[in-house]
Amino acid sequence: MTQTRFDVLTIGNAIVDIIAPVEPGFIEREGMKEGIMHLIDTDRAEDLYGKMPLGRQQISGGSAANTAAGVASLGGRAAFVGKVADDPLGDVFETDLDAIGVHYNTTRLKGGALTARSMIFVSPDGERTMNTYLGACHELTERDIKPDEIGGAAITYMEGFLWDPVEAKKAFVLAAHYAHKHERAAAFTLSDPFCVDRYRAEFLDLIRSKTIDYVFANVHELKSLYETDDLGEAVRQIAKDAEVAAITMGADGAMAVFNGEVVSVPAFPVEQVVDATGAGDLFASGFLLGLARGQTIESALKTGCLAASEVISHIGARPQLDLAQLTQKHGLAG
Repeated sequence: MTQTRFDVLTIGNAIVDIIAPVEPGFIEREGMKEGIMHLIDTDRAEDLYGKMPLGRQQISGGSAANTAAGVASLGGRAAFVGKVADDPLGDVFETDLDAIGVHYNTTRLKGGALTARSMIFVSPDGERTMNTYLGACHELTERDIKPDEIGGAAITYMEGFLWDPVEAKKAFVLAAHYAHKHERAAAFTLSDPFCVDRYRAEFLDLIRSKTIDYVFANVHELKSLYETDDLGEAVRQIAKDAEVAAITMGADGAMAVFNGEVVSVPAFPVEQVVDATGAGDLFASGFLLGLARGQTIESALKTGCLAASEVISHIGARPQLDLAQLTQKHGLAG
């Protein structure tokens, strides 16, 4: 096997998170339900974006992009594949990934949908109301999957959310094919229990056909996959189906199933859980990098849990501390 160019390459929805505080009454005036995520169209996206205060915070987002950012913060070589438009928010996305050291070279969409965005309005009481426009991120195709990039990554990791658009689904399978052609591993996250409900049979086929080597899930997603309320039964099933399965358990830590054995580690304590957004994404960062660097399953689990503990201690789905220094402090660098 040739030397790798990247430790982890992730593929997913390229979304710009835009966060802004709003005055009392704004949510109601705009016809939103406070605390709810609304899917919106292009006209509504442009209208709401124009109404956001100039002091808004804009940062590249999306589950797989967050994982790539975490890998980079841990000191790993990270790459991301995802579609943005040739527009100002596409510039924001690309510039942001470049600034944190994530390789990003996906061709921009021209003359079509706008760059995807999740506009997060924060009410005076701290409640967050989201409006998500998926736009260009659903235009990922097989043409965006570059054999040399996939072949140069120790692990290629993809979102279950990619299974919604038909063309992105084809890109997902092609990426797994290129990974295996170069004797690399292909991984994916189940993403969301509702995503599992929509595509249960197809997800199981991906795992059982060995299109996917490593599976990531939380407890709810894993139970949904096997249609059981018994976590032990779900773990027994995934142990038969997947080469490696990593399961996050919130405050109870995480477990991994490998060669029929189950390894569990506790969560790292945090003073206060401020925002759980991104916990699973950052866990994946640590676990994937651990595997890519040849760590033991236990060490990779601990690295994942440590990364997750950092991101839940503040608002936002990206680490604020240098995760490489944090892992060294805890004796997990490798």
